[in-house]
Amino acid sequence: MENNQKNILVQVTVNNKTYSIQIHPEKRLVDLLRDELHLLGTKEGCGIGECGACTILFNGRAVASCTIPAGAAEGAEIVTIEGLKGDDGTLHPIQQAYIDAGAVQCGFCTPGMIMSTLALLNEYPDPTEEQIRLGLSGNLCRCTGYHQIFEAVKSAAKSMDVKKGIKL
Repeated sequence: MENNQKNILVQVTVNNKTYSIQIHPEKRLVDLLRDELHLLGTKEGCGIGECGACTILFNGRAVASCTIPAGAAEGAEIVTIEGLKGDDGTLHPIQQAYIDAGAVQCGFCTPGMIMSTLALLNEYPDPTEEQIRLGLSGNLCRCTGYHQIFEAVKSAAKSMDVKKGIKL
């Protein structure tokens, strides 16, 4: 079966920059980010929304970008891992907390984990252990065993509390 659908124009804001992109309506958001915008921090692991490697903020919510058709992003506000660093290149407190806690091993899951952490801390600035576990339950890591990741989340919560205004 041949798909003869024509490309559509999608206007989307990614990391505070607005783009108008001609794209096939069935292309996935993860592909738009990686292939069209060259934002390679968003990883594709499973391709079915199970692993969390492709997690981004979509209108403020953590979502698996591999499950969203690019056309559904029309008018959306998206934040990827690349959107967290400061204008001067400084790391976001969550990124620094992951480094300090040794929560990064192979690094493949890290961008998705960090984006889920950001969504969690935006909702629960001082999360309980249960909220952390639930908030990161959509993200899989095959290397660290999660202890360091949970410690990074707790540390980031404290750091972001000290540095109000850094929160996205």
